[in-house]
Amino acid sequence: MTLILGLEGTAWNLSAALVSEDQVLAEATATYKPAFGGIHPREAAQHHAAELKEVVARTFRDAKEADRAFAIEHIAGIAFSQGPGMGPCLRTVATAARALSLTLKVPLLGVNHCIAHIEVGRWQCGAHDPVVLYVSGANSQVLAFRAGRYRILGETLDIGIGNALDKFARFLGLSHPGGPKIEDLASRGSQYLEMPYIVKGMDLSFSGLTTAARDAVTAQPAKREDISYSFQETAFAMLTEVTERAMGHLNRDELLLAGGVGANRRLQQMLSTMCEDRGARFYVPANRYLGDNGTMIAYLGLLMLASGNTTPLEQSQVRPNYRPDDVEVTWRA
Repeated sequence: MTLILGLEGTAWNLSAALVSEDQVLAEATATYKPAFGGIHPREAAQHHAAELKEVVARTFRDAKEADRAFAIEHIAGIAFSQGPGMGPCLRTVATAARALSLTLKVPLLGVNHCIAHIEVGRWQCGAHDPVVLYVSGANSQVLAFRAGRYRILGETLDIGIGNALDKFARFLGLSHPGGPKIEDLASRGSQYLEMPYIVKGMDLSFSGLTTAARDAVTAQPAKREDISYSFQETAFAMLTEVTERAMGHLNRDELLLAGGVGANRRLQQMLSTMCEDRGARFYVPANRYLGDNGTMIAYLGLLMLASGNTTPLEQSQVRPNYRPDDVEVTWRA
């Protein structure tokens, strides 16, 4: 049994997990919660530095409870989020990963965070070769595997859908994370207000939509519930449009939803309806695998190690703008 320790800490969620070829042996998390506003990179990094030792130790303790035969010596590699993400957070976790790799004398595995979301989804759902809609705080991308890489077919031109939702939530005085709170407000709205629908070919823009939603709060007597409903309906229709176009272009009959915003039930509903109309299969992993988690980092590290793809120490610098199409996918034919 090959066992990989994965460390995730790109933003507000710190997580460690031990994963083998067929199971998640253990996982532990510690979440940074800003007192107000959004995520402050330096404060999040300080949180990770303070909590990392206990999170890893708790993972080891839980692994021992799950399997009494477990020993630290069984770990075959240390995987960590090399990027994309917040620089201070990435550096904190990368430093710990290097130390563990050197101490245990096992390979270091620098993982692309976006691709980790995709691969854990494929693993958990059994998807074969899907088009992927990856939606998180900073990212909104439509991807598909082709010719040895995950190719980006369309993406946001400004901010990610998660950041757009969070910005609007903060304007309403709601605490972080704002996405679930906007979802709750939207579920109680019914009147659609015209919002900017910005799709440029296969790319999207959400900043104008966020501004329009904020203006609607101050300039119109509309309810916050109706504005949130209109915001969601417009943004998710944009995402569904470019995703369907990608599926048609590639003639794919599978769609995988990945990333933290994928937990939104309305987005799932719209994508499911689109796939049903096309006769395609729609896959959504459990919520624990949609948000940032150590399991996805460990699992991609496992795939990389099995294909002989390790990260030399001198190439382990973090990459805050690490794009998924920069990665040579050595573990897929």
